[in-house]
Amino acid sequence: MTEDPDSVPFDPTRPFTRAAAAARGNIRDLRTPSYQRLLHGIYVAAPVETTPALIAEAALLPFGEKAWASHATAARVLGLPIPPLPGEHVTVVERRRRRSRREVACHLTKKGWVKEVSGVRVSAPQQVFVELATQLTLVDLVIVGDHLVRKGLVDLETLRKFCADASGPGAALARTAAGYVRNGVDSPMETRLRLLIVLAGLPEPEVNLLVGDEIERRKYDLSYRRSRTILEYDGRQHVERVEQWEADLERREAIDDDQWRIMVFVAKDIYKSPGRTLERIHRALRLRGEPGVPSTLSDAWRAHFPGWS
Repeated sequence: MTEDPDSVPFDPTRPFTRAAAAARGNIRDLRTPSYQRLLHGIYVAAPVETTPALIAEAALLPFGEKAWASHATAARVLGLPIPPLPGEHVTVVERRRRRSRREVACHLTKKGWVKEVSGVRVSAPQQVFVELATQLTLVDLVIVGDHLVRKGLVDLETLRKFCADASGPGAALARTAAGYVRNGVDSPMETRLRLLIVLAGLPEPEVNLLVGDEIERRKYDLSYRRSRTILEYDGRQHVERVEQWEADLERREAIDDDQWRIMVFVAKDIYKSPGRTLERIHRALRLRGEPGVPSTLSDAWRAHFPGWS
């Protein structure tokens, strides 16, 4: 017996298909300002806020209840720091459910690790990490891993074990990236600076080392305790508050009194002149006697940081 579409409550505040609107005789309304298009053939009422979860719900609509949002779509729902990526992604476990949809890539897998976020089925964080290895560069993938661990979405041991057991597209890069993921990383730019250093063959700095005495201990982004060298990323484009700027100056003067050298970097040092940045760090570490510093830098970093110099 065929279900009467008029007997099913129609909720325009949730994503619906063009076919569903046509079955109820209001397909012409889709051309009015009362509705907004989310994806090809899928709409929602205009006042509804377009969130990553809503887009994921729309993408899943044609694929059945067992499908879930994956790859970049799941990453956006989870709030992961990824660059802008086109299109949406869903995954199914039944070949008969796999179909071609404009603006939506459908993936097939034998088994999936799934969780529900904001009412939407999405790939579990460790699975998203492997999936993103087919879409992101090494550096961007490590940024995602650092974020996952920092936010407690997955612990580092679990992430590495999952990647070690993974197979198929992205698995090899995921394993490599997981090896660079660290606990306690505060920002994507901190990750970028650390990877620039490591890929150039320099010793890896410690993340968020506490420096100081029992009365006052300060946390710094990246540090070499043996040579007392600190590397900090400053993301401010201007001084928001004079008081905060003065406090930072006092903090840096105090660390100088303890015979630590503090080096401050900004966005252009990583994006526009990574080569000069490495030269500064290399020179400082050699002068201060940091163990394990090579006489010449590796060129491996160049493939991942294509700056001007």
